[in-house]
Amino acid sequence: MSSVQSFDPTQIFDVFGMRAVDSASFDPMVVQAPGADLRCVFLWGQDCYNCNVFKQTAMLHKDALLDLGLTWFECNVYDDVALGQRFSLHGVPAFMMFRQGKRLGRISGWPGLPQFTDAVRRLLAEPPAEQR
Repeated sequence: MSSVQSFDPTQIFDVFGMRAVDSASFDPMVVQAPGADLRCVFLWGQDCYNCNVFKQTAMLHKDALLDLGLTWFECNVYDDVALGQRFSLHGVPAFMMFRQGKRLGRISGWPGLPQFTDAVRRLLAEPPAEQR
């Protein structure tokens, strides 16, 4: 009999240090917080198949994703519909990217690890606003 390791979809939040945000805390924690770090907000839904695909992939390739140096946030938009509406989400997962109060873009769906890391690296290569 082989043992199958069970997947805990909430483990990703601890491993990546994802801070929970909601409609009330989003601006103070993500948009208005000081710093030039690239902030990635993982917008997901409970029992969302593609969200769980991302979570599993992220756990399997955590070193590659952690090496990107992102500051991570998360919100279950099924519980906070207003935040999903704010960004006109038509599906999850979605990854919103911010730096120094500016929204830099959105990655819709889970495009796969190579495409995700390429998009993030392009954003990281852009100098912060104060250096332009």
